[in-house]
Order: sequence, then C-alpha cells, then structure tokens
Amino acid sequence: MVPADPDKTPKVQRLERRHDQRKKLAVEAELHTAGSAAPLRVKTADLSTIGCYVEMMFTLEVGAKLKIGLWIKGVKLNTEGLVITRDPQVGNGIQFTGMAAQDRATLWQFLADAQDG
Repeated sequence: MVPADPDKTPKVQRLERRHDQRKKLAVEAELHTAGSAAPLRVKTADLSTIGCYVEMMFTLEVGAKLKIGLWIKGVKLNTEGLVITRDPQVGNGIQFTGMAAQDRATLWQFLADAQDG
C-alpha cells in the first residue's frame, strides 16, 4: 500500500512511477512560484523530457505550481511545472505540465546528445 502523503513515499516506489528515463545532468534552472517576485535559481540533479529533480535546501510543498526556465546550450526553454515530490532539505521532483512542442523537441535532442556523449 502506498502512503497517502507523497513526502513519505519510499524513494524506490517513486522511481517506479517514472514514465521517462531521467539522466544525471546539471542544467541551470529558474523556478517562479506564485507570489514571489524573484525566481529561485537552482540546478537540476537529473532531467528528462517530462520532469526534473532539483536539489535545494528549502524545498517547495508538493502540489506547488511553477513557471520554469531551463537553460539548454544558451537557450532558455520555458514550461510550467508541478512539484510532485519533496525531500526536506534535499530537493524536489518536478513534473513538466506545459512545454511548447518546439521546446520539448530541443530538450529531447539535448538529452539524446547527452546519451551519446
């Protein structure tokens, strides 16, 4: 049985829910939360076409909606996102919820190139 609170979900169970392979890549990112004028500047710990994990000391609540900027090879990709996991004082898992097709294609190619390199 899976706990109702995602913060208490064992990491192994969370890994099994992933729908796309994440790659260990550090990419500069900006997280814009509702009610905050300045973005949180972070780096991804891993990245896929459907989400990322960011390491941060002060984590965001599960369910928080975000506007996200990802810097890929000097180009800023924009998407909306949703915090889906929270590991206090470690980081957050974020699902991308609204990325333009062109930005998703750019991200896909970046990840494919990283796989080959």
